[in-house]
Amino acid sequence: MESKNILVEKSLKFAINVVNIYKQLTNEKKEFVLSKQLVRSGTSIGANIRESQYASSPNDFIHKLSISLKEANETEYWLEILKETEYISMEDYSKLVNDNKELIKMLIASINTLKQKKSKA
Repeated sequence: MESKNILVEKSLKFAINVVNIYKQLTNEKKEFVLSKQLVRSGTSIGANIRESQYASSPNDFIHKLSISLKEANETEYWLEILKETEYISMEDYSKLVNDNKELIKMLIASINTLKQKKSKA
């Protein structure tokens, strides 16, 4: 599944960008609470996508991707708060939120495709 590989790659790059923002927030802005929430949810997206690669069943696979989707939604929430409280710039926010929305779209498409295949089987 090539799309899964793209999802793995994009989620890894996204996690790296989130970690870099986390370092900036803690080092430069001395912000520790919101940034920790962001790094937890932002890195969890890719971790669950990776975990799905060794799912024990099709249902487990869908479940792991669904957890990633929930984490991506939570990540968007923390990004919005960080933007509105001016901890991150509009430029950083736009880049991260656009990448996150792309992951969300890919996850939704993957989950829906898998559910359709499962219902036809």
